[in-house]
Amino acid sequence: MVQVADKDPRIAELEYLRKKMTKVAFEKGLSSPESVKISQQLDALLNEVQKNKSN
Repeated sequence: MVQVADKDPRIAELEYLRKKMTKVAFEKGLSSPESVKISQQLDALLNEVQKNKSN
């Protein structure tokens, strides 16, 4: 897994967004606008990384 992170800087961004989303969800709830926004950012980035993996 470390090798993947070295090759793709988006992995670090994914981890950051996951931690941020967890914190916000605990503080404000899963359906809060901020949680939803972070979740959407995380989904978009995950889709981008996955798309590039399959190419």
